[in-house]
Amino acid sequence: MLSSFCLFSFYFVPFFPPAFLYQEYRDTSKQQEIEQRRQQEGLTYGVSAGLGVTSPPALQLQLRNNSRSLSLWQNLEVVQQSGLLTQLLQREIIIQEAMFELVTSEASYYKSLEVLETHFLKNPVLVNTLSQSDMHFLFSNIEEVMKASERFLMDLENRIEQSLQISEVCDIVHHHAVKHFHVFITYVINQVYQEKNYRRILQGNQLFREAMAQLENHPCVRGLSFTSFLILPFQRITRLKMLVQNILKKAEENSEIEANAIKAHQQLEQIVKECNEGVRKMSRTEELISIEKTLEFKSKSVPVISHSRWLLKKGEVQQMAGPKSTRTMRSKKLHHPVYLFLFNNLLLITKRNSSGEKYQVLDSSTRAMLRTEDLEDQGQMLANVFNLKLLENQEERPVNYMLKTSSMSDKLRWICALTPNRRTRFMSTSAHQPGWMMGERLHDGERGWFPCRVVEEIQNQEVRAQNLRECQRIHLAHGGGASSGARLGSRGFPRQY
Repeated sequence: MLSSFCLFSFYFVPFFPPAFLYQEYRDTSKQQEIEQRRQQEGLTYGVSAGLGVTSPPALQLQLRNNSRSLSLWQNLEVVQQSGLLTQLLQREIIIQEAMFELVTSEASYYKSLEVLETHFLKNPVLVNTLSQSDMHFLFSNIEEVMKASERFLMDLENRIEQSLQISEVCDIVHHHAVKHFHVFITYVINQVYQEKNYRRILQGNQLFREAMAQLENHPCVRGLSFTSFLILPFQRITRLKMLVQNILKKAEENSEIEANAIKAHQQLEQIVKECNEGVRKMSRTEELISIEKTLEFKSKSVPVISHSRWLLKKGEVQQMAGPKSTRTMRSKKLHHPVYLFLFNNLLLITKRNSSGEKYQVLDSSTRAMLRTEDLEDQGQMLANVFNLKLLENQEERPVNYMLKTSSMSDKLRWICALTPNRRTRFMSTSAHQPGWMMGERLHDGERGWFPCRVVEEIQNQEVRAQNLRECQRIHLAHGGGASSGARLGSRGFPRQY
């Protein structure tokens, strides 16, 4: 393993790792971004005399003014003394900062992994309280993850030793993402069981609980919890993708740095997708098992657990009792609660039992047989109401349910979830009134409804143009070219459909 105190060294001045953990680095990265933007505006570049830039000693990552803020590449004393800042263009300094952050954050991440290994994984007191299977549940393949990080960090170190001006890092990221980062996928997928078993062990093993309390109170963990160390690998792989994305946005167009950043971003995106998909499959199976245990079928039983099934939405709505009439309006039993379990290919209509822990299944239908119809609001009692039609239920007959939700937004969400195909739902004119927009999140393509009041139009023409350029470059990194992903309007943010 690498030494905790000699992770980097330039060929002329030793460089020491940060004296803080990755969790603390992540909290301070926003402050670094603010500082970097402030310097980009020419306030503290130190290119001309009299600007009063404070120079940290050597290449050591500093906690300036006793705060937990990160040093910038341009603030390193050896960089300022070299005269390099007077030779570089501002955009070249900006790309140096982006690459430097990737390197220093990896050093911080590795330091936190070392704490997880030396303080927890290899602690004899803690190990003696656990069975071999529980050790595997808690730590999974963390040692393989550490080896991957060590190799990655050593290659970054070798690159940074070659020149004071960092030439490139994304080619290294791409190489390791292809060759070594598959260990992240295994670790992240196992996190589903990791969290569950940690709670189980903590509750049922007093010796473990006592040992863990002592370890979490040790100064070396800086007041952080054991679980904050366990989730580091998934946090890192997603953060690494963002750091590469930042380099991509700042790289000169058609440059080698841009080309390498695109390849690295694509590979990291694939790893993150595989991590997410693995976690999703494990979580879906666990969720189906948990749901099935709570169901009581009134008549014909429906098998819930399937590898091709997952829960989309669940929740309580009100079923309207009887037709809309004066008599119904005056009735005290205008509606009663039902609980919906909507899966990707199945709908269960249930009601809670008296204990609230079980659900009696009243009706069911395949999702393809669902149709929805939005109803115009007709007073407070019939506000937020829609019709749900089962063209064929479990008894092979058509059924209609008039359902009421707690709000307009909840009604729209249920309608869109029940019948995602627009041809299978009929919207009223009130559903198209101003106030709600259907949007698409740029980084992952997730679509959904949101209120207009939470967004505002960007007025600055330059900012809109910059947003467009950055979005197009990110879409290019996803492998689809400028035309893929969300369609962008002329104002620099997604068009709504």
